[in-house]
Amino acid sequence: MIKINRTQTEAELRQFVGTDAYVHSEATSFVFVRNFKVRVTHAYIAGEGPYRAALRFDGHGWLRMEALTHYETDGSGRLLLAGYDDRGRMNVALHLGKEPFPE
Repeated sequence: MIKINRTQTEAELRQFVGTDAYVHSEATSFVFVRNFKVRVTHAYIAGEGPYRAALRFDGHGWLRMEALTHYETDGSGRLLLAGYDDRGRMNVALHLGKEPFPE
């Protein structure tokens, strides 16, 4: 994974706007969602680092993840966002893909 470049990462995130996407999300507080299928209507990255990502679904709700520091796109077109602490431990993750994530 590479450090988030806000402009580039937001452009990658916005490629999911107007499409159905599968969401995988988790945080160290044991919040966990996998293969939640939604239609993404808005997508934003905010902050100066660490960053916040916000996704609006079907015009009805928002998912917001904070403390994001790194991202990558994989060979399957999935966008993987993660937040690492100063000791290199992952605290949060937000993954988006056009196909379901492996169970």
